[in-house]
Amino acid sequence: MHDTYASIPSARFDPLDHMHFKLTYIDHTNENTSEWSLKKHFIETYMLIFVVSGQGWLRIDGNFVELRSGGLYIGFPGQLVEANVHSLDEYGVYHMSFDVMFTREQDKVVALDRMKQLLRYEVNGELTSLSSVVVGELCQMIYQFVLNKDGLHRYYGQIRFQELMYTIFSDGVLAAENEQALPVEQVKVYLEQNYTNKISIQELAAVARMSTRHFMRVFKKRYVCSAMDYLTSYRIKQAQMLMRSDHNYRLKDVASYVGYQDESYFRRKFKQISGIPPAAFLRNSKQKIAAVHPFSIGILLALQIIPCAAPSSHPWTYYYRRKYQTDKVIPLVLGENTWVEQLQSLSPDYIVTVSTDLSESLQSQLQSVAPVCTVPWENNDWKEHLRVVARFLDRSDIAEVWLKRYEERAAQVKEELAVTIREDELLVLKVYGEHLQVLGSASIASVFYEDMGMNVPAGAETLWNKDSVTLQEVSTLNFGRLLLIIGEDETSKQTWTCLRASDEWNNIAAVRNGKMDVLMSSVLLDYTAFTHELMLHELLKLWHDRP
Repeated sequence: MHDTYASIPSARFDPLDHMHFKLTYIDHTNENTSEWSLKKHFIETYMLIFVVSGQGWLRIDGNFVELRSGGLYIGFPGQLVEANVHSLDEYGVYHMSFDVMFTREQDKVVALDRMKQLLRYEVNGELTSLSSVVVGELCQMIYQFVLNKDGLHRYYGQIRFQELMYTIFSDGVLAAENEQALPVEQVKVYLEQNYTNKISIQELAAVARMSTRHFMRVFKKRYVCSAMDYLTSYRIKQAQMLMRSDHNYRLKDVASYVGYQDESYFRRKFKQISGIPPAAFLRNSKQKIAAVHPFSIGILLALQIIPCAAPSSHPWTYYYRRKYQTDKVIPLVLGENTWVEQLQSLSPDYIVTVSTDLSESLQSQLQSVAPVCTVPWENNDWKEHLRVVARFLDRSDIAEVWLKRYEERAAQVKEELAVTIREDELLVLKVYGEHLQVLGSASIASVFYEDMGMNVPAGAETLWNKDSVTLQEVSTLNFGRLLLIIGEDETSKQTWTCLRASDEWNNIAAVRNGKMDVLMSSVLLDYTAFTHELMLHELLKLWHDRP
C-alpha cells in the first residue's frame, strides 16, 4: 500500500507559478492633506498608485495621463515618473512600491509579458479596475496591517497585497473577455468602471457606436432594464459595500464616492432600490446574523444581509466571494457541538435556520446563544420563506421591495423570451452523483413553470417527489426542451459523460433536435430567493436570441 500525495499541476506552464510579489513601501495621504505629488525620478521598483479621491495628472516616460478618482496606475522599474493630485479629502491617494521575484531567471521575460498581458498594461500605465470599492478596501487593510508593529500583522498585510494583485489580474482578464462581447455589453463594463462619474445616455450610445434611441432599445432588450436604471442599481450596490465595511464613512462621502453630489437625491434612490433609508441600512449592517442552514444564506442575501457565519459546506463560489466579501463570513464546521461553540464565541444578534434536519438538542442550544428564526420549510414556497425571515428580523419592507422587483423582472424576462420558449414543454433534470432527478415546482424549476409559464411535460409531476429516476423513466416523457443542471463534483461529471455517450440518451427528441441546455449547478440548486434571481440572469444568457 502506497501513500498518495497531492501535487501542484505542472502540465500547463504558467509564468505566474514562478513569480512572487512583495510589497516594500506604502504611503497614504492623511486627512489634513489636500494635495499629493511625486517628484520626477526614475523608479527602481514597481509602483502602484490608487486615487481614491481627487484629480490630477501622471507622467510616465513623457506620456501624460489625467488621473481620476477610482483610477489605478502602475509604473515599471526604470521608468521616469512624475505625478500631482489635488482636491483630496481624507480618502486621498495610496502610493505603493513592490518587488517581483522570479523562481527561474530564464523565465523572466516570458513572465513579465504574462504580467503585462494580465494587467492589460498600456503606455499611460492605467489599469482596468472593475470595482474601485474592492480595491479601496484592500488598500486600506494593507496600509493598516503592513505598518503594524506586530510581525504577524505585517505578514497578513503582505497576504492582502497578494489578494490585491489577484484582483487586478482578474479584472484584466474579465475586461479582455468583454472586449470580444457585443457593443452593448461593453457599455455595461464601461458603466461599472465609470459609475463614480456623471454619465449621460448620449455618452453611452457613443461607446456602443449606436444612435441614442437604438442604444436604449438594445440595452433594455439585453438587460431587461434601462441603462440609467442599471447605473442607479450598480451605484447603490457599491454604496452598500462601503456602508457594510468596518469604516465609519459619512453618508455624504458615500453618496459622493458612488457618483451622487446631492445627498438628498442619493437618499431617495437608496430607499427606492434597497427598500429602506440609508440610516436604517447602516443600523442593520451592524447586526451579526448567522446562517446555520445553507438555504438560509440565499434568504439573507435577498434581504441585503451578509451572514456573519455560514456552513463551510456551502459552495461559496467566485461569484459570491467577489460580490459579497465572503472573507468576512466565519465558516461553520460540520458537527453540532462545533457549531454551538463557534456561535457562542461569535455572539450573533440572531440565528436563522431551517426546520429540516434540526434536532431538538441543537434547537435548544442555539436558543441559548441568540434568538433563532426557524423557517418552516415544508408546505411553504420560497417567497413565504423570505417573508418569514423578514418579519422575524423586522425587514418586511426590504422583502416586499425585493419581491416586487423580482416579479417585474420575471415578467420582463418572460416577455423577452416569449418567442424563444413559445409553448415548449420543458423538463428540468438534475445530475447529482450517480443519480438523475426530475425537478418540480418546489425547487429552482419554479422559475420556469411558475414565473415563465412554461409547460410541464405530461407525467413529469409523478416524478417530482422521487429522489432518483432512471433514464428509461425520463425517455418515456414527451418534452420539447431540456435543461440539465449538473453537479460540480467529479462523480456527477462522470455520470454526465456516460449519459451523453448512450444511445438511449441521444434518442430523446429534445437532445436529438438540439433543444438541450446545460448549466453547472454552483449555487443554482438552492430553493431560495437569491438563487431564483440568479436563475433569471441565466435564462437570458441561455435563450436570448436563440431558437
